[in-house]
Order: sequence, then C-alpha cells, then structure tokens
Amino acid sequence: MGTFHNDLGELHGITVVVDTAGPKLYVGRCHEMTDQKVVLHDVDVHEDGEGRPTKQEYLKKAALYGVWKKHDQLIVPGSEVLSVRRLAEIEESAT
Repeated sequence: MGTFHNDLGELHGITVVVDTAGPKLYVGRCHEMTDQKVVLHDVDVHEDGEGRPTKQEYLKKAALYGVWKKHDQLIVPGSEVLSVRRLAEIEESAT
C-alpha cells in the first residue's frame, strides 16, 4: 500500500496545540504543517484576556477533559506560530 499522507507532515492526524506569540491558542487535529501555515481540523480556540483562564490553565483543563470543537477547519499563518506540540505531551505533564 504505502503512506499517501507523507507530504502533510509527521503530525498529520494528531491532536496538537498551536501556541502563538499573541493571546490565541489553538487545539485541533493537524492536517498539514508547513513554514507558511498550520491547517487544523475540529478546532477549539482559546484567547487569553481579562476574566478568562490563562493559556496554561486552559491547556491543563483541555488535557484532562478534551476540547469542544468550535470550527471545522482553521488555517493558522506560520508567521503567528510560536510552537506546535502534541496534546498528549500536555496530558503527560499535567498528571
């Protein structure tokens, strides 16, 4: 058979956390990741702000309970991406 999604990156199909230098944090299933963009499916978006949980507080809860999909698909411009990591990595460090 073969792997027909090799060109989409090693995180294809994995639930990831995309952190930005700004207040937004994205959690979704990675479809494609390049230097120009990260394409996510089934995405929740968290935004830091007054009266809202911090990114760290949101991630701790997301790692324990999961997230509610708010968008079918989102494209995060590569210029906004600070880091991309597996949600499972957060789950392991939260316990």
